[in-house]
This record gives sequence, C-alpha cells and structure tokens, in this order.
Amino acid sequence: MHHTAILFLEFGAVLLGLGILGALALRVGISPIPLYLIAGLAFGTGGIVPLATSEEFIATGAEIGVVLLLLTLGLEYNADELVTSLKSNAPAGLVDLVLNAAPGAICALLLGWGPVAAVAMAGVTYATSSGITAKVLSDLGWIGNRETPVVLSLLVFEDLTMAIYLPVLTAMLAGLSFAGGAVTVGIALATVSVVLLVALRFGRFIEAFVSSPNSEVLLLKVVGLALLVAGAAQQLQVSAAVGAFLVGIALSGELAHETQALLAPLRDLFAAIFFVFFGLQTDPAKILPVAGLAALLALTSMITKLLTGVYAARRAGIGQAGRVRAGIALIPRGEFNIVIAGLAVAAGAHPDLGPLAAAYVLILAAFGPLAARLIQPFIATIAKRA
Repeated sequence: MHHTAILFLEFGAVLLGLGILGALALRVGISPIPLYLIAGLAFGTGGIVPLATSEEFIATGAEIGVVLLLLTLGLEYNADELVTSLKSNAPAGLVDLVLNAAPGAICALLLGWGPVAAVAMAGVTYATSSGITAKVLSDLGWIGNRETPVVLSLLVFEDLTMAIYLPVLTAMLAGLSFAGGAVTVGIALATVSVVLLVALRFGRFIEAFVSSPNSEVLLLKVVGLALLVAGAAQQLQVSAAVGAFLVGIALSGELAHETQALLAPLRDLFAAIFFVFFGLQTDPAKILPVAGLAALLALTSMITKLLTGVYAARRAGIGQAGRVRAGIALIPRGEFNIVIAGLAVAAGAHPDLGPLAAAYVLILAAFGPLAARLIQPFIATIAKRA
C-alpha cells in the first residue's frame, strides 16, 4: 500500500479514536488525558497494534502541541500580573516547591536512579496541570471564589520556576560540565529576563504587530511568532515550551482573549496528539511493575498539594472550605509532568522513569477532577459549620 495512504489511515484512526475517547471522558466527567495516554500505550511499543508509519508525523505534532499548550497558558496572564504575583505569593510558592518536588526526588534516590533522574522526578511530582485545574475551576463554578486567585498565583509561580528548572534539567541530561551547565542556565535566565522585559516595556508594539481584524491572519501571526521564538529558545538551551509561554505573556487584553478563542481548538487537537505520543514511547508491560510505586507516589502528592493549598489560602485569610478547595484544585498532573518525563526518557535516563511517570500522571489526571467533584458535599458541610 502507498506510504501516504497508510499515513492517512493510521493518523485518521488515531484522531477518530481520540474523538471517541474524548466524548466518553465528557460523559463520565473526567479529564480525557488518561484515556489519551492509554490510547498511546495501546498503539506504541509493546501495544496491541503498533503504528507502522505515522509515529514520526505524530512526534512532530506532539512538539507543536507542547508549544500551543504553553502559549495559551501564557495568554492567561500579562507581564505586570506575573511580576506582582511572584512578589506577593513567593512564600507559598516556595512551600509548594519544597513539599511537592521532594517526593519525586526522594523516590528516585531511594531507588538508586542517580541525581539526574532525581532532578527529573522532582519536576514530575512538582508541577500541577494548569489545563486540568483551570477546567476543574470552570466546571465546578469555582472561578469566582476567593481562593481561585491564590490557586492561579501558585500556577504562575510554578510556571516561572519551570523557566529556570527546564534549562537546568536540559543541561544535566546533556551531561554538561558544571561550567557548561552554568553557562546554559545563565543564557536561559538572561533569555527569560529579556523576553519578560520586552513584554513589560514593549508589549504594545508586539500586540500592534500581530493584531489583525481578520481571524485567519491573527492566528497565522501568533502561531508563527510562537514557533519562531520557541525554536530560538531551543537553540539557546531554553525550553521551547518556555519560549512559547513568554510569547503568550507579551500579549494581553482583548487581543489575548481573541487569540485564546482562536487557538483553543488547535491547541486541543495537538495537545491530544502530544499525550498519545508520550504513550507511544512507553511499553505497557513496564507499567505494571511500577504501578504500586506510582500509586504510593500519587497518594503522597495528593497530601502535599492539599497541604500547599491550605497553607496558601490561609495566608490569604480564606476560610476552611476555601482552603480545602484550593488544595483539591492543585492535585491534577498532566502536560508539564509528561514534558519533563519525555525529556528525561529521550535523553536516556533510567528506563523505569517513563513508565512510572506515565502511571503517576494517569492516576492524578483522572483522580484530581473526580476528587474535586466527590469532595463538594464535604466542603458544603464545612461551609455550613463556619
């Protein structure tokens, strides 16, 4: 059969299957991310029917998916909000970092995986899924609650931490010397600082450049600019994802809202491909041996994120019900965790890291939104007593 025909057949089947799984997730009321990962496991290495032709095409789509995910996340904030949030919520952000990075790092060290894998696992357990958390807040009507700005500020702090963490991890995975790693991190920090400065001082010029009354032209300009900056960031040893995030920050106001609406379907399409691609790289046979460890790590992370949310909300003077909601909203893991694990696996980190991360994300991506729904009666009881 012709190569193009096989590509269309395989890729079409993947997209149709994802659509069916997404519909099922909506009906059940869970995030579709675990189902997308399972689909990847079914059609990847060691799966039921491994893909023969379209995996390379899907890999490119996965890279674009990461860029679009972080671009749309950056559109949620402007540079002023980012700086203000960083100053006011730094103590809670540091508690979040310590409590939630520690379980992954300790786990890797106890297993004897070495310091590089420990740094990678610290990132896997640290970052909350901004996408899933935002959806939980919206679906449950928590957007207008007093604790929601606290939750969002913690997500911003995590994203800024990732801007520093990802270059460090990349340098370690590349096996660079201390001097080489320091240069890489220095370039990364300088790049992030310059882009933030441009966003703060010259954001209006960037907006004027990409702005257009035609939605097609606007979409082409924004996506093109994001991919260019992502590529340049990658060349400077900064994550492409961070580059795209900073492009989003540079756009604000009505333009950002309009761009978000245009990007949403495109982002969701390529994000789904990204999660499938991660599953394609993981042998399902290797997940079962680490399932118990993943469950224990997930339980630990649920507790540490709950403590983080409670602490941050209490600092903001929010009542007990709001504190619990804040903690529950922070539980889901998803896109960033998979990005980090994907980097580590591609660089040849410990072979069990990928399966452990996949199982861990599967548990928390599914249980996080479900826990938020199940906890509502308990929260209502707390609110009545208060």
